Amino acid sequence: MRNHAVSYVSLLAVAVIWGANFGFSRFAMETFDPELFTFLRFGLAVPCFFLLLRWKEGSVGLPPRALAHTFFLGLFGVTLLELLVMYSIQYTTLANASLLNVAPWPIFVALFAPLVTRERMTQRLALGGAVAMIGVAFVVLGAGGFDLSSKHMLGNAMAFGVSIIGALFNLGTMPLMRRYSALRISAWTILFGSLLMAPLTTASWGKVDWAALGAVEWSVLAYNVLFCTVIAFIAWNASMFKVGAARSNFFRYAVPAAAVVAGYLMFGETIRLPQLAGAALMAFGLVWIGSERKPVEPLPKAA
Repeated sequence: MRNHAVSYVSLLAVAVIWGANFGFSRFAMETFDPELFTFLRFGLAVPCFFLLLRWKEGSVGLPPRALAHTFFLGLFGVTLLELLVMYSIQYTTLANASLLNVAPWPIFVALFAPLVTRERMTQRLALGGAVAMIGVAFVVLGAGGFDLSSKHMLGNAMAFGVSIIGALFNLGTMPLMRRYSALRISAWTILFGSLLMAPLTTASWGKVDWAALGAVEWSVLAYNVLFCTVIAFIAWNASMFKVGAARSNFFRYAVPAAAVVAGYLMFGETIRLPQLAGAALMAFGLVWIGSERKPVEPLPKAA
């Protein structure tokens, strides 16, 4: 725990940033189509990534094989993943989407991790993950029941697909980070994801009254670009490489809890007793995972 304390704090901080964004983005959805807002979030982050990369590392390039790898990471981990998140919310209930987007994701990472890294499922990781998953279920379902009616099946399938694709996306970055920094991999992944997303926004630009945008809209957009994308992607990828993909992704369970707090602070939404109990269970599970003395390390850096 001591050796990786900074990484665990970073993972938790990123989860809080992403969770709070549910509240901030609600303001933006009154002005922007979801496709356009998502494109602006990632597209405006691209120059930030490459300027930072040039300043920190002196170069921005990748060899052809690594470029091809990041192209597919951008296609599946940014373009397709973000579209599935958006449309899963449209075609199912918010409770369904929240639970199916978040809860299975770390489980799939833990199951697939041995195929990509040296990570193995330990007893502490399994127990802590199970307790945290129960906690996140209480947090999400405390606001509304899980609906299994047939009219929501398409959205449920999309939300479940988010967890599978997201898990594979996280694991897909691990081999690249043996040779390249989290900043370099994030920059190229976001670039390709943004380019592939751009054609989907053509019908949305004319709907926005750009001259009428105020401080709220620009502040929300800046928060999404700088905090939710640039800082969050770099911090998450770097921390994930240090502590392992399986262990780090259980910290995603803090996202719904942060979203609930954001709803309470920004919109006066009620926090119910089951949600508080769920948050306590989730916190216990994450602390239990993080306190393992000898966590299994991911693949070492290549020489």
